[in-house]
Amino acid sequence: MKLKWSLLLALGLLLSVFLVACGGGDDASEGTEDSGNKEKTEDSASEGEEASGEQVLNLLNGDTIPTMDASMATDQYAFEFLGATMEGLYRLGEDGKPVEGIANKHEVSDDGKTWTFTLREDAKWSNGDPVTAHDFVYAWQRAVNPDTGSEYGPYMMGGVIKNATAVNGGDKPVEELGVKADGDYTLVVELENPTPYFESLTTFGTFLPLNQKFVEEQGDKYATSTDTLLSNGPFILSDWESTSSSWNLTKNEDYWDAETVSLDKITYEVVKDPQTAVDLYEAGTVDRAGLSSDLVDQYSTHEDYIVNPQTSVFYLKMNQTRNEALANTNIRAAISRAFDKQALVDQILNNGSLVANGLVPANFTPMPESGEDFREVSGDLVTYDLEKAKEYWKKGLEELGTDSVELEFLAGDSETAKQMNEYLANQLQTNLDGLKVTLKQVPFEQRLDLDTNMDYDIQFSGWGPDFLDPYTFLNLWITDGGNNKMGYSNKEYDKLLEEAQTTLATDNPARYQNFLEAEKVLFEDAAIAPVYQKASAQLLRQGVEGIIVNPFGPDYEYKWASVSK
Repeated sequence: MKLKWSLLLALGLLLSVFLVACGGGDDASEGTEDSGNKEKTEDSASEGEEASGEQVLNLLNGDTIPTMDASMATDQYAFEFLGATMEGLYRLGEDGKPVEGIANKHEVSDDGKTWTFTLREDAKWSNGDPVTAHDFVYAWQRAVNPDTGSEYGPYMMGGVIKNATAVNGGDKPVEELGVKADGDYTLVVELENPTPYFESLTTFGTFLPLNQKFVEEQGDKYATSTDTLLSNGPFILSDWESTSSSWNLTKNEDYWDAETVSLDKITYEVVKDPQTAVDLYEAGTVDRAGLSSDLVDQYSTHEDYIVNPQTSVFYLKMNQTRNEALANTNIRAAISRAFDKQALVDQILNNGSLVANGLVPANFTPMPESGEDFREVSGDLVTYDLEKAKEYWKKGLEELGTDSVELEFLAGDSETAKQMNEYLANQLQTNLDGLKVTLKQVPFEQRLDLDTNMDYDIQFSGWGPDFLDPYTFLNLWITDGGNNKMGYSNKEYDKLLEEAQTTLATDNPARYQNFLEAEKVLFEDAAIAPVYQKASAQLLRQGVEGIIVNPFGPDYEYKWASVSK
């Protein structure tokens, strides 16, 4: 999921891909979370909640919500609020495990390719319409229909749902997508190949249902404001338009499991500056605040201070099509080794983040047979090494026939992001003779557009997983993949991942061996330069309980949250 890294940083590493894979974040104060654990505190709630008697949680968000259209969402903020207001076949519970959503059970065929979901009959849209299997068929077809222009539809469904790639390529009609309604409350899904992680995949935002009649009635206005949205999840998004800097989530009384939902309202205000967020927290105005590195030292002994490890990884993307120098493997290898990552996580982030020397994060997924952590088995694939960086740089310049290189560094515009960007640019220019780096610092939505159009040289980016499998990270760099916006291509890499999803689909130990080999190929090519694995430091009001921090998908789950008095 694309992560709002500028905010993440500003939040002290909060969230949202850059690209998708899911993991996200929701507020500038909130810039932090933990992986799949509930946040719990004790004592009293905010003054506003006590006075009204309502269950109210007051939060901050690092930016506006780019879209509430599930077919068009690609970033952490969109998936965060889609997750709160919508519900798919399943939703994430504690420890990242799928729990009942609109589906209350499913069966899988012996060959693993046909999944039959039984839907509950008491689920309703916020306009009173029943949620049916037809809503899933329409939504999934819409997501892969080339006329829709969805980025995540073909990315998430291609190679998974039968005929998804052919439909998106215009080679087959949308009706041939492998999803059918057998009556109103039975959904039959055909897969291209057995997919071990498919149940967890159904919790992701791209697979949410849509009410066809409502969507088509709204036309181009769909999902641009509260009035042009429908909900079928625990909350309803209110007081929102696409440019809103504040909005609310209110309890959806028509939600099938409304009795479980304790919170009456969650308020949001866009705040990008960590100091402002902390000031609001100290004043009792908000219940959570993400901490930047300078604030960690000040608040590390505070009774509300917590540090949450995460599964999102950040790295430098190097566009091999826009700048001749970055098409050179030695130049990329030099850049990958020319900045001190340990100093960055210790001094700039200062929030428990870890140095990343590979792509798949630590403590994310174990090897199938030994149970060892994938990251530990794969090892350090690229480390800070100034001597080697200079050697690669010299070779690269000789191959290019030049003694200098100019690169534009696409960057976020928050205060903490600026510190990160300036540090990295300075490290690269100082350590690589003849390199000039020009920073281009822009708002998140603009950066998304520039990335989509591959209009950048180097970009600081991050990915949060969309499901519990190494493939959620490694498939980013498949040739011409939907998220491969940097021109990387390696036939061996593609083959290893294709085998993992096809001929080896039912042999998990063999799949993981292919993943190990693919990750090594990625770094032999110096395709990306890993920087760090996110953690977040924050202040969380005592009395707030039951918030689940997801290891993938929406950053936070509030269905089971409450505020004690």
